Amino acid sequence: MTMEQRDLGTVKSLLRTAIGRDGYAAIRRLGGLTNRTYHVTMPEGDEYAVRVPGDGTEEMIVRSDEKVSTELACRLGIDAELLYFGPEGTKVTRYLPAAETMSPEAMRRPEHIRQAAELLRTLHTCGEDTGVPFEVFEMAATYERVIRENHVPLYDDYEAVKARVMAIKEALEAGHERKLVPCHNDPLCENWIVSQGRMYLVDWEYAGMNLGMWDLADVSIEAAYDGTQDALLLDAYFGRPVTAYEKQSFLGNKLYLDYLWTLWGLTRVPFDGEPMVQYALERYVRLKGNLQAYETISKED
Repeated sequence: MTMEQRDLGTVKSLLRTAIGRDGYAAIRRLGGLTNRTYHVTMPEGDEYAVRVPGDGTEEMIVRSDEKVSTELACRLGIDAELLYFGPEGTKVTRYLPAAETMSPEAMRRPEHIRQAAELLRTLHTCGEDTGVPFEVFEMAATYERVIRENHVPLYDDYEAVKARVMAIKEALEAGHERKLVPCHNDPLCENWIVSQGRMYLVDWEYAGMNLGMWDLADVSIEAAYDGTQDALLLDAYFGRPVTAYEKQSFLGNKLYLDYLWTLWGLTRVPFDGEPMVQYALERYVRLKGNLQAYETISKED
């Protein structure tokens, strides 16, 4: 029996809880790295997205925290309507009609860069405090512990690379206030959806209070923006010329996120095998390349 076949009972149960019926006409699995999400069409034509949490996610994701941020996103109108959120992370939402899941190529279109910047500005300036922390380096320490407990090898030069990242963090924070705002924290391309001309951001598992620059840096990393696209993203977000420090912080956050998600990828190796080995290595190689770029820029400044 496949994982999808085993999930059918869970999907039906969630539909009964969320909408009071479970007799769907069609079901298909959507993409995703860890969770299993299904697009369900009912006989009447109504469409829903049903999520079943992936194995091992309970070690790293606090579902009650995710629920808080998901509800905020729905209030702001930047995510699909939430119908049910279970304590273990199961979820039912309305399926966005004519939905186009973004790819790196799609996210590089100027209109999508502007839409993403505007959505993130709406989120970051909403004035709410979710009470959910997203402490990058505390999470990194947790991931390190999980990696070592599962006997997954770290890279030979990991400690030296980590020390360089920490030194940059200290330099960027010196004399500057850390203004924390509600952030998505994992805006990879597949989490952006365009439906009927509107852009939405879905899957708030890692959402919490963080530096807004993290989300911007993550969009750039995931969609492989060049310098022109980075400039468009920042200009659309700020609506004014970007300061030298903001540019430096933008690159610094690119370092932080590849550092964190490298470790996250290694925590998934016992569950997902070789694909996560490659995912983590790609992140790590890019991290080291951007470290070199950052240090070169710093010397020039």
